[in-house]
Amino acid sequence: MRRLKEIRIKRGLSAEHMAKALGLKTTNAYYKKENGKIKISTDEAKIISKELGVPFEKIF
Repeated sequence: MRRLKEIRIKRGLSAEHMAKALGLKTTNAYYKKENGKIKISTDEAKIISKELGVPFEKIF
C-alpha cells in the first residue's frame, strides 16, 4: 500500500479528505487501510481511484 500513500501525498490530498470520501468515521481508520492493516474493499478502491485521479490498476 506504499504506492497509495505516495500518490495521495503527490496529489496533495490529506488522509482526512480520503477518510471523508470513503465515509469513514476517523482518519485513523483510513490510515489502517492505507497501511494494509485493514483490507480495502473493491468499492472503496474505486472511490480512492476516483479521488486520486489515477486508474485502479496503477494503485493496487
